[in-house]
Amino acid sequence: MEVIRSDRDGIATLTLNRPEKRNAISPAMIQSLQGHLESIREDSSVRVIFLTGMGKTFCAGMDLERVQQVVESAQGMEVPWQDTIALEKVFGILFTLPQPTVALVNGPAVAGGAGLVSLCDLALAVPAARFGYPEVRRGLVAALVLPHLLRLVGERQARFLLLTGELLTAEEAWRIGLINAVVKEEELVETGNRLAASLMQGGPRALAKTKELLREIRSNPGGEFGGSHAPVLTQESLQGLRAFFSKQDPPWAKKP
Repeated sequence: MEVIRSDRDGIATLTLNRPEKRNAISPAMIQSLQGHLESIREDSSVRVIFLTGMGKTFCAGMDLERVQQVVESAQGMEVPWQDTIALEKVFGILFTLPQPTVALVNGPAVAGGAGLVSLCDLALAVPAARFGYPEVRRGLVAALVLPHLLRLVGERQARFLLLTGELLTAEEAWRIGLINAVVKEEELVETGNRLAASLMQGGPRALAKTKELLREIRSNPGGEFGGSHAPVLTQESLQGLRAFFSKQDPPWAKKP
């Protein structure tokens, strides 16, 4: 299996599983990742999603050996283009999941791998992690990840990364806002679990709605959403308020 799913205590962990290829993205991996994400999207028992890589690399981006095989067989770029279309769909599903997503970056995340990190709501990385978008150095354009990188780090930093293809250290990625924290390798999962416990204090519907508004405000910077997003007392919010006033935990809250 090129993507392994494991579930525990409301957390679904998706592990990219091609360590011998530095977890490079293949058609089979894209298909597997899409299937898992679509299943998780409809699974109310999943409160938080972790995305990580097997071995010492998070993800090296698209499998360039596959691209090379296609180019050398004189089939043009039709197959890689189809791979890109499929990956774009996966990116869209990941970005719009109702549950919070956390990238546990266990090593280098390059090109499409860095794109996966930028699509997650939060990201933790080990000191050995590296981040970069070297597509231009191969004559390619990082079109899929460009808007998400821009959203996270701003235009000046995005221009530097996309036009130079330079790699960032984990510390540099943290300083520009690409990741939330740098943590010791042996503490990555534990820190992720603490973060998940914090996220699970929020109501599932409230979290999903907050994510939706964060996406929409990018296309509507003025924040004029109209009445469709006006505060309403849903069953979840009523439960939360009653729990607050009675000094109890709401039913969805997980104990840290």
